[in-house]
Amino acid sequence: MTAVAGGGWLIGGGAGSRRSGDAGVADRRQRRYGSRMDQDERLLHSSSFGAAAVAYAEHRPNYAQAAVRWALEPASGPRVLDLGAGTGKLSATLVALGAEVVAVEPDSAMLTQLRRSLPTVRALPGSAEAIPLPDASVDAVLAGNAMHWFDMAVAGPEIARVLAPGGILAGLWNVMDDDVEWVSELARVSGSAAIGPRDTPTSWRAETADLHIPTTGVPARFGSPEQEMFPHGQRRTADTLVATLATRAGVLVMPEQEQEATLGRIRAFLAGRPETARGEFTLPMQTGVLRVRRL
Repeated sequence: MTAVAGGGWLIGGGAGSRRSGDAGVADRRQRRYGSRMDQDERLLHSSSFGAAAVAYAEHRPNYAQAAVRWALEPASGPRVLDLGAGTGKLSATLVALGAEVVAVEPDSAMLTQLRRSLPTVRALPGSAEAIPLPDASVDAVLAGNAMHWFDMAVAGPEIARVLAPGGILAGLWNVMDDDVEWVSELARVSGSAAIGPRDTPTSWRAETADLHIPTTGVPARFGSPEQEMFPHGQRRTADTLVATLATRAGVLVMPEQEQEATLGRIRAFLAGRPETARGEFTLPMQTGVLRVRRL
């Protein structure tokens, strides 16, 4: 990624590069947060996971180690905050890489699962908007499939506060590789509530490039973004992939009848595909990383 004049940037490289200037950023913000209804819907979705905490812990994937290494590469030390830590999927990868991890999660049910699976990790109740840590106490803040829930007008200064000078903020997202034909068709059949625009590489870059920037007039606390994708995969069966998609926020907040219809449609699709109909398979995935440095 290369910074360009006028506040834009080039994301990626070669013929596939795309410039995102101020107009593109504004358009994406309008689509994502353009009304009070959008904000209310975001809050509803972000608070939906606790009821599915056990299933989330069982079925959500971990993160590609190469992606986590890249996220931490510029950090000046080993102290890492896993923010919006959920049930500890990212914390587990950080521990495996030797980081000194503290996890912060607002939902009590998710936090219970995290403490159960990672009893040696310091796990605290809190949120991106109210982080229960001292100033300059961590070298990096990472967020696994969580940064899109943050209110960066409030969370940006909080994250900057707990980061040491020059510290790193990185968001990571596990996305399904829709360059694979059957995965692309699954995304179409599932609908955007189950597999949304952040969930496939095709649109992931555009959807995440400006998530570190407040949507209000508050100054940004971070530098220009870098984005990279890393190969990943998860062993699934048709049943466990349905169970994974059932933990998506868009599915969790559906009325029961609509949820059953959506999951039934996905189940029927998987039963009819040779890649997924018989036993275990590897779900083709990538882990995408957005990385910025504290100013």
